[in-house]
Amino acid sequence: MVLTRRARLVVFAAAAAAATVSTVLWGAGKAVGAAPVPRPVAEGAIGPVPAYRPVVPEADISHHGHVSLWGEGLGVWLLSENHGPSDLMRSTVRLRFSVALTGRQEMPDDCLQANARTVLCRTGPLRADGSAGRQIALELQLAGRPDEVVVQVDTAWNGGVTDRNPQNNQHEVLAPATGDEYVF
Repeated sequence: MVLTRRARLVVFAAAAAAATVSTVLWGAGKAVGAAPVPRPVAEGAIGPVPAYRPVVPEADISHHGHVSLWGEGLGVWLLSENHGPSDLMRSTVRLRFSVALTGRQEMPDDCLQANARTVLCRTGPLRADGSAGRQIALELQLAGRPDEVVVQVDTAWNGGVTDRNPQNNQHEVLAPATGDEYVF
């Protein structure tokens, strides 16, 4: 059977309309409100390959310690630990202050002053059992003699591990200028 050009266009338009209706009603291979229509699997195939997901180690970093403010001096004593289940090669703890530090500060070798209100310290390796924590002690000089200072402690970098319990490594402590130790 030979179709004229006009007849071929009508047949083509009808087929396109039917495909559009089918796609709308069936959702490109899925019936609306029904289970997906199974697609044929090539002979010898074992089915779809699951998406690749790399295994990410899990650690539980914690930071605890105390802060003390006296005159222009601010002391921060900190213990960073890992409660597992995986060992941690390294991490960075961030300390932010509500009052600016004066000029350059003397810091332990593993710490640096990022800006006037932030200090970063690397912890080094932390074993999963929490037995080999990293202690950091800072004695900082503040600009002026504030009545109080707020210190925020958190993990700036954790080596790419998953930490499902970030509450024990994020703290905010208010230290009035009493010279007393305020624990976090």
